Amino acid sequence: MKQEIERLNNLTHDAAEAELLQCCGSTAWACGMSARRPFGDMDDVMRAAAEAWSGLEEPDWLEAFSRHPQIGESKSATAQTMEEQAWSTHEQSGLDETDAAARRELAELNREYEQKFGYIFIVCATGKTAAEILALLMARMGNDPETELKVAAEEQRRITRLRLEKLLSA
Repeated sequence: MKQEIERLNNLTHDAAEAELLQCCGSTAWACGMSARRPFGDMDDVMRAAAEAWSGLEEPDWLEAFSRHPQIGESKSATAQTMEEQAWSTHEQSGLDETDAAARRELAELNREYEQKFGYIFIVCATGKTAAEILALLMARMGNDPETELKVAAEEQRRITRLRLEKLLSA
């Protein structure tokens, strides 16, 4: 981990930003993280990530959301690196055993969610089963747009934290 943090510290600003975009699709977040280098340890990285995330606004969150595939899908609407695709697949591995009826229900609810809120359903799916994800999706459909945006942003923050750990643990 220490070697990976050093490697990140030694990258150019643009190269570091590109690496960090794999963890969170917000350009403003990745740029802010790159500018906060050098990091001493993982605690420094996580503190900087939290600070950078807390300074973002709705357009930045929406940009980050757009880099994710819908739950149950393997590719996002925007370009992803191979590593991002692999992370998404692993994060959604709880859906692997989902039957066809549940997949159809998930796809329909994803469409309804996107129509209602204007962006895809964002959830930190790591360790969650298909039934748990469906229950969360149905429950969150009852949120008003302002509340849901904050919930989705918090889920994105959790995903980002997990991905930073993956990026820096190689």
